[in-house]
Amino acid sequence: MRVLVSGAGVAGPVLAYWLARHGFSVTVVERASAPRRTGGHAVDLYRPAMEISDRMGVLPQVEQRATGTHRMTLHREGVRRPVRVNLAKVFHATSDRHVEIMRDDLSEIYRDASRDDVEYVFGDSITAISSTGEVRFERAAPRRFDLVVGADGLHSTVRRLVFGDESRFSAFIGAHLGVLTVPDTAGLDGELRLHVGVGRTAGVYGARHLGEARALLLFRSERELDFDREDVPRQKELLRTAFTGLHPDVDRVLAELDHTPAFYFDSITQLRMATWSRGRVTLVGDAGYSPGPAVGGSTTLAVVGAYVLAGELARAGGDHERAFPAYERAMAGYVHGSRAAALRAARTLIPRSRLAVHGLAHAARLISALPAGPGRALLRLTSKTARVHNGTTIDTYSEPA
Repeated sequence: MRVLVSGAGVAGPVLAYWLARHGFSVTVVERASAPRRTGGHAVDLYRPAMEISDRMGVLPQVEQRATGTHRMTLHREGVRRPVRVNLAKVFHATSDRHVEIMRDDLSEIYRDASRDDVEYVFGDSITAISSTGEVRFERAAPRRFDLVVGADGLHSTVRRLVFGDESRFSAFIGAHLGVLTVPDTAGLDGELRLHVGVGRTAGVYGARHLGEARALLLFRSERELDFDREDVPRQKELLRTAFTGLHPDVDRVLAELDHTPAFYFDSITQLRMATWSRGRVTLVGDAGYSPGPAVGGSTTLAVVGAYVLAGELARAGGDHERAFPAYERAMAGYVHGSRAAALRAARTLIPRSRLAVHGLAHAARLISALPAGPGRALLRLTSKTARVHNGTTIDTYSEPA
């Protein structure tokens, strides 16, 4: 059975790996002309994604390329004294299996794991999908596939072609984000510097193997701002307007906007669809159920979704009419929990008032001061994102002998 997967980010390669293990013939098509090597931004892998990575035999590579971030310095706007947090203690308290890794590194690891058994096509994109199984591409000749899976992210082409315009399913949750690469002039060496003000939060962190830093900028907005995804100068101007004056460190980040080699900007939105499947087409990861970039643990959700989809297709012998509904049932509770956790995370990370800013700092100081046992108990009670992801159990799908 031939399966076409659109997207070679995280969900696509994981899905391709497991489909190939289950005996499917898999092609992955990716719009980018080549895999990205810039590192991307940091993402969290919680327990279920770590278990799946272990089953794929790539957990040592994942752990080896972890960012190494182990401490945080939290600065509040208008307050001179920062709060320092031992992040290693926080991660250990919320999860016994957790890794922070750069997204492009993770994508490369998963891609390499599937490369020998999967056809990867870069520099092309799907333009049409027929009910008979014919798929048309921007560059390549048409081909026939039994199933098509959109693993092509929040702004999925497959979803648009099959389900309609993104606006029908996109729910803005009140914030925007920017990510850019900046020089590590501060020598961060495992440190996250967080600058928090009312309605805006900026974080700068390094990755020990890249020799450079990443800046993450989050800011509130009552409505989704008007910008074109191709208009990068407009996006950068929105960030300057939102963050100028927050802190000298942040002003230095803004000064790098015109020189950065890697930049990303978007609204923080959730994808809310009644179903992720139609006919022989289904969606996985952010393409079908993004809980919100940077706030919802979407990477772990995507890894689990890809693993479950492949397993249900194998269990149903490739019968999508049985497999797709089973996949949606298996993932429904996890998806809903991730959405709720993302809304809460956005409220916490981007405080609405000065009281909330100081509350965030107080919580960080309290967690740092508590002994290991009480600290673990407090964090597990208050960290909804970690609870949602770590509380998810994954099935074991039998493989061909």
